[in-house]
Amino acid sequence: MELGIFSFGDIHPNPVTGERVSPEQRMADLLERARLADEVGLHYFGIGEHHRPDYAVSSVVPVLAAAAAQTRQIHVGSAVTVLSTEDPVRVFQQFATLDLLSGGRAELTAGRGSFIESYPLFGAALEDYDALYEEKIDLLLRLNAEERLTWSGRFRPPLQDALILPRPVREQLDIWIATGGTPSSSVRAARLGTSVIYALLGGAVDNFAQHAALYREQFNARGTAVPRVGVSGVGLILRDGAKEAFRPHWLDSMTRISAERGFPKPSGVTYNMQAARTGALYVGTPEEVAEKIVLTHAAMGHDRHILQLDFSSVPQAQVLESIELLGTQVLPLVNDALGVHQLEDAVSRTESVRGWS
Repeated sequence: MELGIFSFGDIHPNPVTGERVSPEQRMADLLERARLADEVGLHYFGIGEHHRPDYAVSSVVPVLAAAAAQTRQIHVGSAVTVLSTEDPVRVFQQFATLDLLSGGRAELTAGRGSFIESYPLFGAALEDYDALYEEKIDLLLRLNAEERLTWSGRFRPPLQDALILPRPVREQLDIWIATGGTPSSSVRAARLGTSVIYALLGGAVDNFAQHAALYREQFNARGTAVPRVGVSGVGLILRDGAKEAFRPHWLDSMTRISAERGFPKPSGVTYNMQAARTGALYVGTPEEVAEKIVLTHAAMGHDRHILQLDFSSVPQAQVLESIELLGTQVLPLVNDALGVHQLEDAVSRTESVRGWS
């Protein structure tokens, strides 16, 4: 199992102290996290793109390049690149350059984004929401596969025998497709032959398990390569008191998101359900979080699990403790459980770690 972390450079005011970290300080914090994640043996460091005042990162590649320059082994990638409002040619060139700088450690996760601010900012029409993404992901994958390309579409000028440079270290970039979990997104990723990562922000893991199963079924029907499934989630790992420490941060962000999107307002009861053993929040001691990751694997059989540890400006000290514990304690526990018990079914996987908590 690969474990990693990701961030959007959250600069919301801390809901407990009211403190707001400057964008400059948050950039320094992100690089400190990348260095530590590399040191403790995590596999992935991701940065997501947003165009809002409550997040510090709108341009992902410079941050990833700085992280790559200060690390040795960890893969660095987007989480996600909002491809619908980008030029796929420029995106490919930027990430291929990052791949060269990092010695082949760059990844690209393409998605449509959880917010829509980039659409008016870059002159994209929301009524083209689906068509933009379909055209641009198809073009991006062709750019990845072909050094010279002739192409035409609706949303950018045509390419006529265009030479696409630079090329990545290993000829092609590692490209994932991100989804909130819909059958159509799972089928699309399978059709395109890419890895897929599901954003598990709430609800039942079983719902996502159905999408992962559909993805594998459709992918295997193509008869090429091996499907890879990832899960991204929210969490906090502390030696003691994680659930209590994380509560105000989760409630703060989810209250704002719910107001924006018309969802029911979250409560302490909602939080307790999501933070419980079978909920969607990966919050607790290293043993509790490791158990929950293994339970998720029992349902989804996933290959990678990444966590956002700074939801609503969790203090840097707690984020760093979480990264350390994720690499030094959670990762060995997860790998031991998965390797020793073979995980033949959900019951045996659950029983293999039940004694931890």
